[in-house]
Amino acid sequence: MGFFGAVRQGRKDDLELGKGLWRRAHDRFHRGLDRYHQVLEGVDDDQLYKELVEIANELAELSPRVRTVCVEAQKRSPSDGLDVPGSLAGVHRALSKAGNSLATTAEAAAMLRLAVGPVPVGALSVRRRAESVFEQVADAERQLQAPEIQ
Repeated sequence: MGFFGAVRQGRKDDLELGKGLWRRAHDRFHRGLDRYHQVLEGVDDDQLYKELVEIANELAELSPRVRTVCVEAQKRSPSDGLDVPGSLAGVHRALSKAGNSLATTAEAAAMLRLAVGPVPVGALSVRRRAESVFEQVADAERQLQAPEIQ
């Protein structure tokens, strides 16, 4: 994306996500996703690389879902600051956990990348951590759909 494309995307993000809490949750998730993809660049073992790419693709599929949750949360409770609205506290908590879990998933992938010799269980540790990301994004979606929030 060129300079002007980045500026246009930034304006769109400001409009849809605001500049506060929901934008930060969205951006944090994307930084974790970017970090995970950066780790892939240094993996030499072909089988391990294939497993890690499969996980990366599954994690990337969460991106539009996270954006949808953040956009809807911004519509319901606009935020230009860092105060968590009580009615959407569960949504924010789940998104924060998803961002943290994605960071630990990238960390687990980096540890595998640094392993000496073949990895006997492949990307199992990374898969386990990625599962928590999937669960937490689904939890954020459930929390957003809860009747008492609407």
